[in-house]
Amino acid sequence: QVQLVESGGGLVQAGGSLRLSCAASGGTFSRYSMGWFRQAPGKEREFVATISWSGGATYYADSVKGRLTISRDNAKNTVYLQMNSLKPEDTAVYYCAATFATIATIGAQYAYWGQGTQVTVSS
Repeated sequence: QVQLVESGGGLVQAGGSLRLSCAASGGTFSRYSMGWFRQAPGKEREFVATISWSGGATYYADSVKGRLTISRDNAKNTVYLQMNSLKPEDTAVYYCAATFATIATIGAQYAYWGQGTQVTVSS
């Protein structure tokens, strides 16, 4: 019964920054690898980033590499997505998710999902 709640989304200008947070409850946070996905209107959900149980391994989609950074604080049961140099094409609903896989880039590998938080980047 793992619950994930995203927050931190909003409206920013191109080139700006946002920091998304995902708070977990109902499970042992440190036992899960965590991921971020996003979905723009009319488009498929796409992988953004993932981080392993300990935080020692990360993996990013090519489209966000160098601009977005995933991190986690197991003591706070929270995973973050720091987003810098944002582009209009980053506009989407961002979802966090939990998986028992070490590094997972496919949505089907994730067992638990948050409700999403809207990120809008104006041009």
